[in-house]
Amino acid sequence: MTRLSSKDVLRADQFSIEEIDLILETAAGYERALEAGEILEDMRGKVLSTLFYEPSTRTRLSFEAAMLRLGGRVVSVAEAKSSSASKGESLHDTIKTVEGYADVIVLRHPQVGSAAEAAAATDTPVLNAGDGAGQHPTQSLLDLYTILKEQGKVDGLTVALAGDLKNGRTVHSLADLLSNYDVRFVFVAPPALKMPGEIVDRLRAKGIDVEETDDLAAALPSCDVLYMTRIQRERFEDPAEYDRLKDAYVLTRAILEPAKASLTIMHPLPRVNEIATDVDELPGAAYFRQAANGVPIRMALLSLVTR
Repeated sequence: MTRLSSKDVLRADQFSIEEIDLILETAAGYERALEAGEILEDMRGKVLSTLFYEPSTRTRLSFEAAMLRLGGRVVSVAEAKSSSASKGESLHDTIKTVEGYADVIVLRHPQVGSAAEAAAATDTPVLNAGDGAGQHPTQSLLDLYTILKEQGKVDGLTVALAGDLKNGRTVHSLADLLSNYDVRFVFVAPPALKMPGEIVDRLRAKGIDVEETDDLAAALPSCDVLYMTRIQRERFEDPAEYDRLKDAYVLTRAILEPAKASLTIMHPLPRVNEIATDVDELPGAAYFRQAANGVPIRMALLSLVTR
């Protein structure tokens, strides 16, 4: 048994620092094992069900790769139209059905709170792979793991989150997770896409320094980590509003000139045009390494919640 046995993973703010440390240490151990070419069987005989009601590449494939790397098996619904949801089946009934097929369930759904609804329907562990504009806790854990690997520490860092902070579940979760550490935040967004006030208030109530601005260039020189996000077309009801805001920030090598040489550049991906491709060549461009870190982190989570 572990501290996470049979637990759901629904929100980034659900973890104690001890649980975060356990996840990171377990992930690092799995990463070393993979690099050494070890054949792992920690999940042998167990089945993961991935239910994705929204599109995904990295999250779904990294969860499935994680389960396979651990010697387990996967049954998957990759899109809602291929499931009985297209016939009107409720999420509750889908989860009650799937619990008979799997030892752990990973769910992505467009509705905020859907992961908690799913967890309430079953005793099988549910891992939230994104609930609309709500939370994406496993992404925040791999983001934290990436920051540690790239910067060597978390305490004392200034972290800028830039782009669609209103609708971005990745930045909501990362802000909550990093609030366990001694960090300073700079939130960079157009006024219409600012970080929700309740998140800013929650951080400041914990004594965390939060600066809000719409000027990316001015924010860069003080930052140790820059976390870019795309302006999310799918979160806009008004296409004209999306077109007005979609190019609010485009990160180029020229804009990065005043930044620290040690700056780590992150992005949850997919990018559209908010990071120029020539930025990819910079040593601090960590977003593809960040994506790869999803495998050991999700290996850790799958293993820990099913022990």
